[in-house]
Amino acid sequence: MAVAFGGVAVQSQQAMAEQWYTGSLISPSGPLSKKGMFLLEPYMYYAVPSGMIGPNNDAVPMSSPRQQSVTNLTIYRYAVTDTISIQTEPTIAYRWKHGDNTSSGLKLGDVPVDLMWRYLTADPARYIPTLNLITGVSFPTGDYSSLGRAQDGVGSGVYTYRVALTEQSTYTLPNNHELRLRVWATFRRALTTAHLHDVTSYGTTQGFQGRAQPGMYGGAGFSLEYGVTQRWVLALDVARDWSNGTKLHGTYTSTQQTISQTGTPSGDWQIAPAVEYNWSPRYGIIAGVSVYYAGHNTERVVSPQFAFNALY
Repeated sequence: MAVAFGGVAVQSQQAMAEQWYTGSLISPSGPLSKKGMFLLEPYMYYAVPSGMIGPNNDAVPMSSPRQQSVTNLTIYRYAVTDTISIQTEPTIAYRWKHGDNTSSGLKLGDVPVDLMWRYLTADPARYIPTLNLITGVSFPTGDYSSLGRAQDGVGSGVYTYRVALTEQSTYTLPNNHELRLRVWATFRRALTTAHLHDVTSYGTTQGFQGRAQPGMYGGAGFSLEYGVTQRWVLALDVARDWSNGTKLHGTYTSTQQTISQTGTPSGDWQIAPAVEYNWSPRYGIIAGVSVYYAGHNTERVVSPQFAFNALY
């Protein structure tokens, strides 16, 4: 048996060669394993809704045109110590609807900054996995209010607290094939309220004055990565996300219409198969597709994506 942590596999005596990983598409990884290490991992993904899911996991007709987007998410992670890393992952997106409207340009979303702590290090001899705690805050850097175009609304306008617990372990299967397992759970809560004016990312239009607060949301899931060879890996993520409704209060000044509502809670299930290729323990790529296939009060989304992983 071998146990991996911080994206770098630890080889057991029985294994013939160290397995190389890039990491699955969705699962969060933990801190880097040595002080001074730096991880750079840019993602690119295209997202298009394929339909709507109703309150009882039923198919609901979807209006046209559909919201589409291309997004770059880049992970920057630095090891402050052998067990603590700091990470940020800014996103840049471009959105459009065919025949309707587009973003006014590339738009920067909210930027999170997280502290990552490996509080239990793997012990292969005792079958103990790596356990990590990740906590931080997302800063409201994305446009969300007084928008020239509704498509420019990529931010929330609130500071959001984020916390996650993750587990990672690697097992040696017959013929020295490695299988890496990750399990995680996340939780997020808005710390402040967004003050809204006119066209916003919360769906309001010209003349609106008010405030909004996103509901609590989170998720959980697991991933499996199977080493076909030292370089080639098959990956699979399965995840469940949930979200409470957003609270929206305000008034349209021209008509004095008052809005006071809480959005409908939603949830989804997604699956993300992928293939990894690794040139070395430090460099690799992954490509696959994430599919939201079930849930309630949400969209069915198909999202092809790929990423490049570089560890320095």
